[in-house]
Amino acid sequence: MATTKWVLDPMHSEVQFKVKHLVISTVTGSFRKFEGEVVTESDDFQDSEVDFSLDVASIDTTQEARDQHLKSAEFFDAENYPTINFKSTSLKKVSDEDYKLDGNLTIKGVTKPVTMDVEFGGSAADFYGQTKAGFEITGKINRKEFGLTWDGITEAGSIVVGEDVKLIINAQFTKQA
Repeated sequence: MATTKWVLDPMHSEVQFKVKHLVISTVTGSFRKFEGEVVTESDDFQDSEVDFSLDVASIDTTQEARDQHLKSAEFFDAENYPTINFKSTSLKKVSDEDYKLDGNLTIKGVTKPVTMDVEFGGSAADFYGQTKAGFEITGKINRKEFGLTWDGITEAGSIVVGEDVKLIINAQFTKQA
């Protein structure tokens, strides 16, 4: 069967993360530059291959000082590890619009298997006759498993940054001719 390639549309996609701060509130950040593609043999995306990467230097938490700290060697070490990469190992349909996405996530030179939930929003043609497909991908990772081990403790003993990081990716892909 012939394969179809779908390319990520960065104008209609976003990559966000959420992490606890002082255990009492949540900080949300995003990455502004990323790219990805899906290669599939079916219209329902079952068993598709997914490749995704993002530019660590594009991190944005709306606080420049925090962003610089996150890019530093204490966190992502953007100079030595400029990208975060994901490559799927399987995409399985669970229900009409729900899938499980398994793959290998590489952060700061550390590769670990992850499983994420995918909600397929469907596909539609845009004003230019291009076919688009939309997905919401969610998951959670432990940052320390990927070498993001910086810890801060306040004088009162509170943890500054939580270990669990929630991932929220809204992705729109364009079908290639």
